Amino acid sequence: MTVHRLEIEAQPGLGDPLAEATRRRLETWLDLRPQALRTRKVYHLDLGLDDAEAERVLAALVDPVAEIGALGMLDDPERDGERPWALSVGFLPGVTDAVGRSVARAAADCVGRALVGRAYSSTLYLFWGLEPEAIERAARDLLHNSLIERMKLEPSPRALDRSVPEAGSSAPVEVRTVALRGQGDAELEAISREGMLALSLAEMRAIQAHFEALGRDPTDAEVECLAQTWSEHCKHKIFASPIRYVDPEGVERVVERGLFRGYVRAATEAVAAQRREAGSDPVDAEFLVSVFHDNAGVVRFTEADHLVYKVETHNSPSALDPYGGAMTGIVGVNRDSFGTGLGADLLTNVWGYCFGDPRWDGELPPGLMHPRRIRDGVHHGVIDGGNQSGIPYSRGFELFDARYAGKPLVYCGTVAAMPVSVPGPGGEGPPRPTHVKPMKVGDKVVMVGGRIGKDGIHGATFSSVELDESSPVQAVQIGDPITQRMMWDFLTEARDRGLYSGMTDNGAGGLSSSVGEMAEATGGARIDLAVAPLKYPGLAPWEILISEAQERMTLAVPPAQLDAFLALAERREVEATVLGEFTDDGRFVVRYGETAVCELGLEFLHEGVPLPTLEARWDPPQPPDIPAGGAEAARERLAALDLNATILALLGRPNLAANDDRARAYDHEVKGLSVVKPLIGLRGDVPATATVMRVRHARDEGVVLAEGIHPWYSDLDTDAMARACVDEGVRRVLCAGARVDRIAALDNFCWPDPIESAKTPDGRHKLAQLVRCCEGLYAACVAYGVPLISGKDSMKNDAFLGGVKISIPPTLLVSVIGQMTAVGRSLTLEPRAVGDRVYLLGDTALELGGSELERMLAGAEPLAQTDVPRTDLDRCWARYRAFVEQRDAGRVRSAHVCGRGGLALALSHMVLAAELGLELELDGLAGPGGLSAAAALLSESTGRIVLTCTEADAPALEQELGAHGLVALGRVTDSGALTASLGARSQVSLTHAQLRARYEEGLHGL
Repeated sequence: MTVHRLEIEAQPGLGDPLAEATRRRLETWLDLRPQALRTRKVYHLDLGLDDAEAERVLAALVDPVAEIGALGMLDDPERDGERPWALSVGFLPGVTDAVGRSVARAAADCVGRALVGRAYSSTLYLFWGLEPEAIERAARDLLHNSLIERMKLEPSPRALDRSVPEAGSSAPVEVRTVALRGQGDAELEAISREGMLALSLAEMRAIQAHFEALGRDPTDAEVECLAQTWSEHCKHKIFASPIRYVDPEGVERVVERGLFRGYVRAATEAVAAQRREAGSDPVDAEFLVSVFHDNAGVVRFTEADHLVYKVETHNSPSALDPYGGAMTGIVGVNRDSFGTGLGADLLTNVWGYCFGDPRWDGELPPGLMHPRRIRDGVHHGVIDGGNQSGIPYSRGFELFDARYAGKPLVYCGTVAAMPVSVPGPGGEGPPRPTHVKPMKVGDKVVMVGGRIGKDGIHGATFSSVELDESSPVQAVQIGDPITQRMMWDFLTEARDRGLYSGMTDNGAGGLSSSVGEMAEATGGARIDLAVAPLKYPGLAPWEILISEAQERMTLAVPPAQLDAFLALAERREVEATVLGEFTDDGRFVVRYGETAVCELGLEFLHEGVPLPTLEARWDPPQPPDIPAGGAEAARERLAALDLNATILALLGRPNLAANDDRARAYDHEVKGLSVVKPLIGLRGDVPATATVMRVRHARDEGVVLAEGIHPWYSDLDTDAMARACVDEGVRRVLCAGARVDRIAALDNFCWPDPIESAKTPDGRHKLAQLVRCCEGLYAACVAYGVPLISGKDSMKNDAFLGGVKISIPPTLLVSVIGQMTAVGRSLTLEPRAVGDRVYLLGDTALELGGSELERMLAGAEPLAQTDVPRTDLDRCWARYRAFVEQRDAGRVRSAHVCGRGGLALALSHMVLAAELGLELELDGLAGPGGLSAAAALLSESTGRIVLTCTEADAPALEQELGAHGLVALGRVTDSGALTASLGARSQVSLTHAQLRARYEEGLHGL
């Protein structure tokens, strides 16, 4: 077939946004300054078109006002007598090309017939004024990722290139046997290592013994299926294993049930019991609808809808391919929430990233991307994966630390609304609860959505080991949000017609995990891989079974509904294939036509992994040595800080500065449901304390979203970190207006590997940190009555590249979801009017351990003998309930939390957002014998809320909240300045212009 090449570029004089963005990045990052730069979109159509049809497709793809195009090539013009160098960047064979797929679909629409073949997209950069060596450097460091892309650099004039990156082979189908019987430990370890199985010696021995008892060796597919199912990513072995824990006093105890059952699930069970014992309204008592057994957590919301929430991490893939890895993260968690129960309607996304310092100017280990490039790729991937699917975002944050340079943390979450009930089978009979999957023996196994390829093979096992030079290229995936959106729309329609009985996503482990997990509902399943739709030929059966290639779901379809289901899929242009059926014989049976591929007992598949007792010992970090008499001197040094300069310096640090230039690239107004936006204030660049959005149009009920994350506290005490994370997340949603009795949370643990290093004291300490973190999480959730409804742990966040090991700080993200009855009563952090009173609710102590100030002054003498912020849970919860009573009585006009950066940052946010002034006195916080002004403003003590009220409401507020640590700070003024005094002495005097300049410059150019 003839391959047609199409080139499209911006009309001369209309501007080329991609070229301009690329030029800025070249200048900022690499100090390269081409005299001119243009870009072109290039498409190769291997679709069996004739020339006239190709011309019609070109006309459809070119914007006649803003673009020009050509069949073949556009001319490469001379500039000052110089011809350009052309750099072409496109995907390698087999890598998902979402744009190419959309172009192929558009081409079929243009010519009005089905087409056979593929379309391929690439980008052409034309450089004038740069030597080839400089362009190759630009490609290597910025424009080309050799793991997933091919490139070609050539001078102009160019030869017409019609080559395409075809994938696949005609190799015969083969199922190999893996010889395990009689192998020694060294051979078993080699099989695991060389096969990228991420199985321990104990696990390899268990598999060996199982098949020795069967009198045979396993097939390659059986070993691969067990490796995916038993991976740390899927089985969460560290959280499931018993742990022998020794505290600093040498007292030993054993966490018999493991961390998940002993702390995470136990916290939710304790909160559920509290609700039942309290004799609350039956609806509130049954607040928890579905937790810990489906793809996401489900809680009650209204009589018509439940709320669904899941937050995932996609750290390892994003380290190799930031764009594809992050896109896979967001479309994957979309599928998690969508695939809960019988399906939920996706409402909004959240994101959060922990990166290496974008100001990094030193040498990086070989194979490690610069943090700026990782940051750019991750943002781009989540934007394309989320917004292109028609889903807004509601929350986003960025944190920076050099220890995240090896593996960035990429959190992606999705909130969905699940109808309480959907029609019965075939749309007839009584409605059935949507959160239940009524699968039965005989239901058909149906795969829908995208096709299977080599991308995503070993994704689960790859994420279960440290990152090094041997990490597999094929583990990287790129999502296709357009294909996924078509699949969602089709499945939502099928749900509302009662055409299926269960579903789950084809995430980690592909069909091996999705079908293997769903088989537990009926007691077995059998499938035929020969009928599975492939992107290209040549995949081995084991590859078809475990590939995680994106945009796929597995469904259980009753035989009576199968014809209607398949007919609807064809009408909605979504590929659906019957692979087999669910059984009750206790086995997962896989064939490729007549060839046996895999036969595993479900009990061994899901329960056979050995869980050894792990060892953990916690040794608190020693405080820094302070010379005799140095403690008082350190306090004096803290008191002597120039607060104006210090606050401005903090406000310019990447962790506290404005990141609205990135956040604005995400669309938070898709669906038109947002109430309190992610960015607020007169200029829309201050992050909201929490966000609020409606769930359904024309309804007043709302969902409130916030989070807590404090990785630097883990350097001192992970118990304190966990309490601070829960406390801040809960405090944030309450400040925005959430009901005190309708709050739930999600936990996401990202840890340096505590298993491989458990043979060392440092490794046992890492595991002990995890135990303490779970203890703090349990204590805070039970004290606040906040159940954990879903979560994720990522335990292998180490990178070993070029002989350098980089491990992240232990990090816990607590995502909090609250509910409101009337979104019109939501609050934000902006002061409302001149003359309003300003108060601080909560206790302030000298707690600067792990603070932003401490890190800013790193390397200097210790400021003071100060602790990590501690959270008095009972006192804080009583304080918050009292605050909510006053808030609901209408006496609170605005509210904001004190968190990272302390009171100083909270006050700065208020001034920046409202552009009103704050005139404050610190005598109630500091003074003789108390805290210095610096400690009062910069301490990161938890449990504190800054609030404003009218003059008329101040007496009642003081009376009701006085016993909970209410301190009068001052008033709102029209000066636009932040001023604070202690006694008669001015401590802070900063204009709005000064605050804004540092706030906006902090991440400028990064």
